Amino acid sequence: MKTSVVVDVGNTRIKWGLVTSCGIGAAAALASDDEASWQRQLAEWHLDGSQHWVVTGVHPERRNRLVAWLRQQGHLATVLDDWRKLPVTIQLDRPEAVGIDRLLTAVAANHRRNLATPAVIVNAGTAVTVDWLDENGVFRGGAILPGLRLMTRALHEHTALLPPVELPRTPPALPGMSTPAAIQAGAFWAVAGGVQAISARLARRGSLPPQLFLTGGDASLLEGAWTDSDGASRQVPSVWPWMTLEGIRLTAKKFP
Repeated sequence: MKTSVVVDVGNTRIKWGLVTSCGIGAAAALASDDEASWQRQLAEWHLDGSQHWVVTGVHPERRNRLVAWLRQQGHLATVLDDWRKLPVTIQLDRPEAVGIDRLLTAVAANHRRNLATPAVIVNAGTAVTVDWLDENGVFRGGAILPGLRLMTRALHEHTALLPPVELPRTPPALPGMSTPAAIQAGAFWAVAGGVQAISARLARRGSLPPQLFLTGGDASLLEGAWTDSDGASRQVPSVWPWMTLEGIRLTAKKFP
């Protein structure tokens, strides 16, 4: 059955991807509880009530609400929630307990990485995951750390005086010259430094340098961490904002 739209339901946003024969033709990040925005997106993409949707994600309650809404609109919605349906080999103690978004990025990476070359996948969202694909494309797990917003929110909510702050648009300078600037710098460089340290340790597992894929809502911001202050690039990540959606699309192609 031809799939028209793929959906990734995250902890913060819902991402829709319009499927074409070549890949994801258009994408949108929508509020997780705003049916009016969903309706507007349907109209913008000219989707009548006869399309096939494949919906997955790490927030089952929101995922199921969207699926129910789509079916009310007359669409056919298939829920993808079984890791065994994904075209990727997984070697973990409990693959059923791994966030399906991590596995879907591995599906996408295996269609873009060079032959016999391992890969590191960084997904920077509410949480940040750093995962390892070996040279055979086998998903071997990785590490999970708090995302940028979780860090700044935790500092505000669990201290008496630290204020809430917005994320910067570019990597913040050091030293931070005010309390908000220091919070921004601390959160950003903690995540960036952690991601780089984990990536470097994972890279030691391979016989070839791994390809680095960077995705998620904060991918474009974190990309700047791979450039030194003098502009010299230490490593060039491949930024792929809709990597998870592509993994869903590739998986849906395997459906009968």
